[in-house]
Amino acid sequence: MNQKTGPCRSKAVLDEIAELLRKAYGRDIYPFDETFLAQSLEKRLAAMSIDTAAAYVERLTHDGAEAEAFFHSLNIGYSEFFRDPLVFALLEQVVLPGLAHEMKKSGRAEIRVWSAGCSAGQEAWSVAILLEELTAAREYPIPFRIIATDVSEAELAAARRGEYAASALQNVPLKHIQGYFSRHGETYRIVDRIKDRVDFSFYDLLDRRSSCPPISIFGEFDMIFCCNLLFYYRPDIRRFILGKMRCCLSPKGYLVTGEIEKAFVEEAGGFRTVAPPAAVFKKKNHG
Repeated sequence: MNQKTGPCRSKAVLDEIAELLRKAYGRDIYPFDETFLAQSLEKRLAAMSIDTAAAYVERLTHDGAEAEAFFHSLNIGYSEFFRDPLVFALLEQVVLPGLAHEMKKSGRAEIRVWSAGCSAGQEAWSVAILLEELTAAREYPIPFRIIATDVSEAELAAARRGEYAASALQNVPLKHIQGYFSRHGETYRIVDRIKDRVDFSFYDLLDRRSSCPPISIFGEFDMIFCCNLLFYYRPDIRRFILGKMRCCLSPKGYLVTGEIEKAFVEEAGGFRTVAPPAAVFKKKNHG
């Protein structure tokens, strides 16, 4: 993200808004990247037809609804099925078969996956489809469990419904549409046998009281997805999130991020790239 100058890019303005939101409304925007905050502020000014940052600050002092609108604008929920073709090809052909082999060899009960910041569920369903396909191709069952989390109850509700417009399935191969969706009018619904393999629940990645989603009990994930999320946060918060994920991974676990976030993972340390240029990393184990 390119830094710019301007009234909404002023650190003083952002600090004033942050302090106002914290004291008056109990909302903490400290973790978010300053450039992202400035861009979000500019969008709210345009949406409210307000000319200056100072006028917007004045508006926030007595408009709780706008304070909530600004805060919720920071939680961007967006996902796609099979969003990064290179990554999903690597998962399908190399990573998931390797995990299945390791599960059988080690006697582990199941493959465990966490989709963090799952939005409306497309990522979690995409992985579930690949694991179901892998099971069908093997002579032995491959039990798996996918835990998908988000901070938006609205997104989680949409994910649990598992219903999508035809336009949302443009990256889904036809064989997967035929095998894992049922059509209902103008929408496509995830079939029940896949729905039963994914648990959606609320979890805040910034929660310092927990190292993994409570529904997972003990973490120990074979794979964690944290895609197109890290760049919304300040560098220290990125490192905190990545540290949490490294802690939650099994010794041979994988981390999958968005392409733009590869540099953040490499900078944080604790992971090695599996197959550049794909944003898939394996946990480094020390000692």
